[in-house]
Amino acid sequence: MRGNWSPTVNKRLIDATTGACFRSGEIRILDSRGAVERIIPFSDSAICITIFILPSWRDFWQKVWKPRSESERGRFSRQLLSLVQTSSHTINQSGERKDLSYENKNYTHRKFDEPLTFAARFGVHLSPNVRAACQQGCDLTNGNTFFGDDALVNNTTGIRNTATGGDVLFSNTTGGFNTATGSAALTENLTGFDNTAIGVEALGSNTTGSNNIAVGFHAGANLTTSNNNIDIGNRGVAGESGEIRIGTAGPQTGTFIAGISGVAVTGSTVVVNSNGKLGVTASSARFKDNIKSMDKASEAILALHPVTFRYKHELDPDGIPQFGLVAEQVEKVNPALVARDDKGKVYTVRYEAVNAMLLNEFLKEHRKVQEQGATIAQLKKDFRATVAQLATRLDEQAAQIQKVSVQVELSKPAPRTVLNNQ
Repeated sequence: MRGNWSPTVNKRLIDATTGACFRSGEIRILDSRGAVERIIPFSDSAICITIFILPSWRDFWQKVWKPRSESERGRFSRQLLSLVQTSSHTINQSGERKDLSYENKNYTHRKFDEPLTFAARFGVHLSPNVRAACQQGCDLTNGNTFFGDDALVNNTTGIRNTATGGDVLFSNTTGGFNTATGSAALTENLTGFDNTAIGVEALGSNTTGSNNIAVGFHAGANLTTSNNNIDIGNRGVAGESGEIRIGTAGPQTGTFIAGISGVAVTGSTVVVNSNGKLGVTASSARFKDNIKSMDKASEAILALHPVTFRYKHELDPDGIPQFGLVAEQVEKVNPALVARDDKGKVYTVRYEAVNAMLLNEFLKEHRKVQEQGATIAQLKKDFRATVAQLATRLDEQAAQIQKVSVQVELSKPAPRTVLNNQ
């Protein structure tokens, strides 16, 4: 709680049931009968606390607890439960917090009944020093819930916020539907809506961003005005929106997700880039520049040397036979066909690029086969035409031979007859 009033010790002993009601613009000091004894101007939001001003535990026992009947003790306990607010600091004139120390050490250490147990549990100390209140409660007007030092302390019209921890949603004014747990979570939020921050300083720098989720120490701490991010164990990146980040490069070196392996599903192949970003390789022209024919570039795969192998035992204990390429060999053929790790070392083969090259070479060979087929078909056609022409000529020659034969026969002289006159 922040303000401009510094509690001081009253010179006379006030009954332990004395209360102080913090109202908007003033603090009312009440006597044991509930009557207003003194009014101190104050500018903080409405909150009521019970202040104990006793020199020792013995005074509490003798002047407050012992004289009461069982019913009065029960009523006192219920009042204590509903009114006591804890704190670890005072407020001075400049609004700074100062931790308290106790000058009177002559306490009587004896076990009392439930009021003292409750008081000790919530840090209510009976001493000449008066402690300010740690805020906790419900804002019935706006539906807010808060617990912790300066939690949601500057809220004006923000609705349905839940703040748990010191300085949680401290700067919030009109932001609503936020849930924050952990010291300084969403502490800088002003008008952001629908944020969930769990962890110390989770979304601690967010001011106007909305619909963000951050889980973990300093999770989403780099986000300020971004929207629709999910950061789990990651600080996030300032200015980005609609991103999911899980874990941090370096501390996390492996990922195990159940419910994926062995589960049949249709869709596109998911790939990961060198920054750990998941996605699907884009094929649309709107994502590409400098589009041109592959032409002879694919001929590099003709120099590749496919192999069979097994992965090392630590990678594949089952030792399943594998078929593929060796990245170092591929690099020698075409460095563009390999991918590298974060240290620049060759890591794997870009099989999707190899497949595209294989397709190009296949199409080139297919076109050759088509051209050869067309050539052979033309040759066959020409051959048939030639044979037909030869057959026609042979027929013509046969006809001419026949004609000549007839003419030869007709040109022969008639046979003569010799008579015997004897």
